[in-house]
Amino acid sequence: MSWYIIGMQLMRTAIAAMLLGGCGSAAKVAPTGPDVEPTPTESSPAPPRDAALEARTAFENPGGMWLPRQLALPVHAEQLRAMGMALDPAALSDPLADPLGAVVELSGCTGSFVSRDGLIITNHHCAQGALELNATPAANLVENGFLAKDRADERSAGPTEHVYVAQAFRDVTREVVDGLAAITDPTARYAELEKRFKALVAACEQDRPGIKCRVTDYYRGAEYQLIETLELRDLRLVEAPHRAIGNYGGEIDNWAWPRHTGDWSFFRAYVGKDGKPADYSPDNVPYQPKHWLKIAKTPLAEHDVVMVVGYPGSTSRLDTYAETKFDLEFSYPFAIERYQASYELATELMKRGGATAIKAGVYKQGIQNGLENTQGTLAGLIKGDALAAKQRQAEALAVYLAQPGHEDDRLAVARLEEMSAAKRKTAKLDSLRGRAENGAALLRIAHELVRNAEERPKPDAARAPGYQDRDRADQLAEAKGFAADYDPVIDRAFWRLSLVRALQLPPAERPWLATIVGAKPGQVVDEPLIDRALDRLYQSKLTDEKLRVKLLTSATRKQLGANADPFLKLAVALAPELRAREVQDKRDAAELALLAPHLGAALRDSAGGALAPDANSTLRITYGTVRRFDGGGQPFTKASEILAKNTGTEPFDAPPALLEAIEAKAWGHWADPVLGEVPVDFISDLDTTGGNSGSPTLDARGELVGLLFDGNLESVASDVVWNHALTRSIHLDVRYLAWVLTHVDHADALAAELGLAP
Repeated sequence: MSWYIIGMQLMRTAIAAMLLGGCGSAAKVAPTGPDVEPTPTESSPAPPRDAALEARTAFENPGGMWLPRQLALPVHAEQLRAMGMALDPAALSDPLADPLGAVVELSGCTGSFVSRDGLIITNHHCAQGALELNATPAANLVENGFLAKDRADERSAGPTEHVYVAQAFRDVTREVVDGLAAITDPTARYAELEKRFKALVAACEQDRPGIKCRVTDYYRGAEYQLIETLELRDLRLVEAPHRAIGNYGGEIDNWAWPRHTGDWSFFRAYVGKDGKPADYSPDNVPYQPKHWLKIAKTPLAEHDVVMVVGYPGSTSRLDTYAETKFDLEFSYPFAIERYQASYELATELMKRGGATAIKAGVYKQGIQNGLENTQGTLAGLIKGDALAAKQRQAEALAVYLAQPGHEDDRLAVARLEEMSAAKRKTAKLDSLRGRAENGAALLRIAHELVRNAEERPKPDAARAPGYQDRDRADQLAEAKGFAADYDPVIDRAFWRLSLVRALQLPPAERPWLATIVGAKPGQVVDEPLIDRALDRLYQSKLTDEKLRVKLLTSATRKQLGANADPFLKLAVALAPELRAREVQDKRDAAELALLAPHLGAALRDSAGGALAPDANSTLRITYGTVRRFDGGGQPFTKASEILAKNTGTEPFDAPPALLEAIEAKAWGHWADPVLGEVPVDFISDLDTTGGNSGSPTLDARGELVGLLFDGNLESVASDVVWNHALTRSIHLDVRYLAWVLTHVDHADALAAELGLAP
């Protein structure tokens, strides 16, 4: 993407808007759907002409999960004005003001405040952990959903579920990178880089309980930002619809359009009576946010401007041609093989019934999502000829680097490719070994206990990140919350799969596997030996919460080395090799810290700054329009289509109350004026990815019109190479949520808090 591409797009939309506002003789793109203007009659005067409609229909999204400040660039501000944005685009460049200030980060998802009493809306699938935590075989909340009778009935989401509210952003690039190149020894350079990170974080958090800070890089380290957040540690489940609403269509409809999924849920954030973040307590009170979103009262229509604000997880658009080629040939096929084996295993585990079946079902849903995502990415990249696009990008970059003054950049990019090529040679080994050495929950706990015992005696500033005083509360929360997610049958089965998959490596490449299973010198490592090792290892006592907390807070390295627990013994045995590899990884990272920024800066600067950095779980905004596929179809689905789609068999088994309400056609004022009934979902041309789940979809006034919850299968390839013609995002229409709450589930108190009249 470049200034030229976006500039040409802006020129087209501006000219189209100018023609539309002229004498009326210019040709117009004939819009369809809700934006079609009715033909005036003698009894109905012509409605006001929408001078921006032509600009919106002509818009071709160039892609971009933009940093908020980038919306201040003239190219974006002028584009948004041409499309009829009611908000001042400058408001969208301030991440701490309305409406962006209402958006929060959850565990792997995005949410947003929607009331002055800390009510948070997000996706149904983002509430699966909280539903699972509070579910029992007798009260299966994962299946039946949940609605708190009152605030006292709201259920804790667990000690590890936190909400992060942005407080400040500061550019610290110079503070991170100045003088690093003068440190020639990679080990010393990494130590200095880590020291600077920790110092920035420590200064940010000093004497400020509840504040969490982190240093994040953009453009492969060409830029660093210090991000300050308020960490709210008491999150409670308020409402989640029945599984057959919140996940209607299940695996069959996943990554597909049309959709009829009510993918929403509600949490509430609580704080202590003093208004400060606190762990769960019945005495806590609802958090009072500075900003919260208002639900839109103006109907959303085709071609309307929409925006998504959220915390997208990861994209790889700045990857090189060689990196993308390797992913196409190895990484994606290898991951698909693992996902398929895991999916089959989860399916078998669901047959066991009870709590294991409930947890395995949650696992299966996540695995299915990952499988289809990876398959879709591979297929989309092949279909979209991604390598050709990456080759063009590489050629353009080469031209830029060949210009005078870029000699250092050119050398750095060449060295970067040498290092990348070396890592690609060991990618299969690294992947299989990593999953084997960390594939069991109890082994991960044992690794953490050993490392914690090594770090605890050091001065706080000298400890590794993750083991400092600031991390202690999170460590204890994980130790105490472990049992909620743990199932020994599931854990053992998936770890066994990782160990068996490691057998495909030649014996010379897997001496660590012999260590894991306790093989004697010369003994063949095979599946029977793996099973005997698992029988022995799962006699561990680390399932005991009191023991985990005691070892975490007081055990020395010597004491752990003498402990007879089988998982602790294994962690101690693996530690020397893990530490040796960590030393080499740090040396590599220290070299990358000097090289990678040259590539990132070259890509950014050659685009004149109008290039979004790859997604990295930091706040982004993306904009576009409600838009159907070029091949046809409708941009909205409607409630009556659920009746035709419903079979009574999962995943098309809508609850009877929903079916009855649809048959009664009691839409209230939530019916769309064109559809004549309640819309369920809609599609747009927005640029989104994983981590955006639960992100608020806003209209031109900055009001809530929906929730981002999915994309079409073709969209996943846009994480690597953007394709505006094929990519669509899928959103819940907030009118469906409002109608279900008021006319189906009769969640009167919740509806009133949201300002929803029946």
